[in-house]
Amino acid sequence: MQHRTGAELRELFIRFWQEKGSHHYPSFSLIPDDPSLLFTIAGMVPFKPYYLGIRQPEHPQAVTSQKCVRTNDIENVGRTARHHTFFEMLGNFAWGEYFKKEAIAWAWEFLTEWVGMEPDKFYATIYTDDEEARESWVREAGLPEERILRFGQDNNYWFMGETGPCGPCSELYYDRGASYGCSSPACGPGCDCDRYMEIWNLVFTQFDRQKDGSLTPLPRKNIDTGMGLERLTSIVQGVDTDYETDLFRPLIDHTCRRAGITYGSDAKTDMPVRVIADHIRSVAFMLADGVLPANDGPGYVLRRLLRRAVRYGRLLGFEGPFLCEYLPILIDIMKDPYRELCEQRLTIEQIIGVEEERFQRTLQQGTELFEAETANLARTKTAVFPGEAAFILYDTYGFPMELTLEMAAEQGLTVDQEGFRKAMEEQRERARASSKQKKSSLAGDVYTELESEQGPTRFSGYTTCTDTGQVKALLTADGPVQRVEALDGPVELEVILDVTPFYAERGGEVGDQGELHSGTDTAVMEVTNTVPHGGLIVHKVLLQKGAVSLGDRVQAIVNDGRRCAIRRNHTATHLLHEALGRVLGGHVRQAGSLVTDQFLRFDFTHHEAMTPEQLRGTERLVNQRILANQPLSIRECDREEAREMGAKALFDEKYGSTVRVVSIPDFSTELCGGLHVSATGEIGCFKILREESIGSGTRRILAVTGLNTLKLLQRSYDLMFQVAGILATDEENLPTRAQELLDELHRVKRQAQETALREFTKNVESLFTHKDVDGVTLQTGRFSGLEPDALREIGDRAKAKASPTVVVMADVTEDNCRLVVMADDAAVERGAKAGDLVRAAASLMGGKGGGRANTAQGGGGDVARLDDAIAAIETLLASQVNQG
Repeated sequence: MQHRTGAELRELFIRFWQEKGSHHYPSFSLIPDDPSLLFTIAGMVPFKPYYLGIRQPEHPQAVTSQKCVRTNDIENVGRTARHHTFFEMLGNFAWGEYFKKEAIAWAWEFLTEWVGMEPDKFYATIYTDDEEARESWVREAGLPEERILRFGQDNNYWFMGETGPCGPCSELYYDRGASYGCSSPACGPGCDCDRYMEIWNLVFTQFDRQKDGSLTPLPRKNIDTGMGLERLTSIVQGVDTDYETDLFRPLIDHTCRRAGITYGSDAKTDMPVRVIADHIRSVAFMLADGVLPANDGPGYVLRRLLRRAVRYGRLLGFEGPFLCEYLPILIDIMKDPYRELCEQRLTIEQIIGVEEERFQRTLQQGTELFEAETANLARTKTAVFPGEAAFILYDTYGFPMELTLEMAAEQGLTVDQEGFRKAMEEQRERARASSKQKKSSLAGDVYTELESEQGPTRFSGYTTCTDTGQVKALLTADGPVQRVEALDGPVELEVILDVTPFYAERGGEVGDQGELHSGTDTAVMEVTNTVPHGGLIVHKVLLQKGAVSLGDRVQAIVNDGRRCAIRRNHTATHLLHEALGRVLGGHVRQAGSLVTDQFLRFDFTHHEAMTPEQLRGTERLVNQRILANQPLSIRECDREEAREMGAKALFDEKYGSTVRVVSIPDFSTELCGGLHVSATGEIGCFKILREESIGSGTRRILAVTGLNTLKLLQRSYDLMFQVAGILATDEENLPTRAQELLDELHRVKRQAQETALREFTKNVESLFTHKDVDGVTLQTGRFSGLEPDALREIGDRAKAKASPTVVVMADVTEDNCRLVVMADDAAVERGAKAGDLVRAAASLMGGKGGGRANTAQGGGGDVARLDDAIAAIETLLASQVNQG
């Protein structure tokens, strides 16, 4: 068997299937067009609508090398040699074009003739009664009967769901030899040992499972296959595991050089090495596809993997950020099929850098809290890590719950997950937004069924705001109905037409509003929103009067004034996107947007607040393009042509093979299905209201255009003149006059505080309790409502009363405790470190702190643990002075 690189095997697979008539699709995004999935987990996911019959295939055969992420076994990644989060799935697919005979014959041809694998080492598994597959393996591949094994439904049958397409499958195994086996007499394909490796799974989708469990033959039989590139490469390259292939080895070698270790010499260091190699692949590809670190959804998985890699780097002795070092190595391995890694390199580096640096800062503090809690558990001989402490690690220090579980397991502990969930839910209740978008009460499969029956809605709104359509579906909270009448006031329902000018909410642009009128004007419906469901456009309406029935002809009238304002804001969003890239740098990418008739909101990747100069420069660029009144160019082309044009695409938008490209000549080119002005001058004017952080490495801009900009300026001038009148000055002197008043206020407050403090500290010793800790006087005082400066003043006076001494002051409110710790020079010489003392105490109260050896401050919200925190200070102080 000829040695080949992973890249060569990928290219060979694609070329083979192209010669068999398959259309090659470049890898689709890791973010699937499927709300039931966080990530693309298999090669067939992008083609799911074809298997469900919702859409017709553009080509009857396809081949892909699809990037995938699976997260169900993250804790096993690194612990075993076979688990990955990111992998490439080689797959060939067919919809009525060929079936079992060809799929089996060609799979065999590829592996034995094109790759050169030994035929005598293959075994096939088939479903119990799949005689067609058995016959194909015997006749087409020449596989002996004794190497064709039958398995039941659990192993060799594939279902898409409780109902829908399904069928038997056949798995191809490769015998790697007895040295990889478990020596069990029963060892064979399907055994958990490493001898028989599953190479390829061929799924034969030939039935439609009904609600009663019966199977109806599909009118068109389909093929769906999947083979892991990493696994195939390990066999071809003759290595023991995927991690030793050229797809992983450069990453592993870098870690070993950096850590000064040898891979394979110690299982304890091999695990962190594998974790880092696997997770950097997932992190980089997620970022390249536009996923950003977040506290839920795909962004949470990204953050979890990145932080897990950082933690294992720390176990190898890595100090400071290190993950970006792997990016050029990964790009060198993957650059040919995955240009997005090169194109988004700056963005990937920046986000990894910011996220890693932030976690590095809290990792040590969180680890100290974890160790303090585990030490306390050891003293009390308890084996359950507290849920509240796990939540503090998550909420304050950014430890994913799974990381805490993993660390606890390493110490032989379990975690009180119910306590964690309770603390999480309490926080969510406190922070829950008062308003949420109203969701349809209908199950998603109702829309799928409707679209399957009548096809997608035709959208006519690019060129008109009015059109006539036929009612194809009426939906109430109870489901589809034939007729709805407004008898006792307005009735809420959903209306689906065969054609509509109403734009459905998508890509951050809000849906249209307006009215639907029946042909005889007996029914008047107010359209409050328009939303998409697959290929359907759903009008959410209030039937104000009359009745509407299936089949009625209705006139659809969009609120044109509102739509014009939305158009202005949408085109301005494109201008803003490009302007930010020119002002801040090429790393800027859209991370989200909201386009309404009142304002636009734009989220983008950037690691720090914009300066006033950058904000003014961005506004200037946008308004220059508006004043130039440039006509927009909008055209449709295939996806690859748009990519060659340099059109920007958004990770959470789904694009077909034909895409719509919106261009502002010599400035901006983006894939976009939304509504736009015909020329930039129609926007009128653009003004940024504010720029702020919304998360790690992500900023948000809020802006207005058109008449809303005029309203803003008028309101701002009115306020300015009003305040100037109150302060008895003119507009130009407002800042100076305001500063004078603030300075006077601060002076009066300071004098009042100094007077009160003098009275309060006349007998400072009475404010503290005193305890001797190995020759150092520990003074502890509790206060309420004092500022840090006042606490430090009290501390200075307390220090003058004893030496060596450490002074601990706690200012306590109902839900917070501020700590100030001070040590005099004599105590510092004995080894006291105020910064370490306050950090240990604050961590127990769910907070953080730090400072110098003689002065430090911090705090936390768990006031009930103040006594524990002070006890921890006493214990740690005793350790410090004894060591000192």
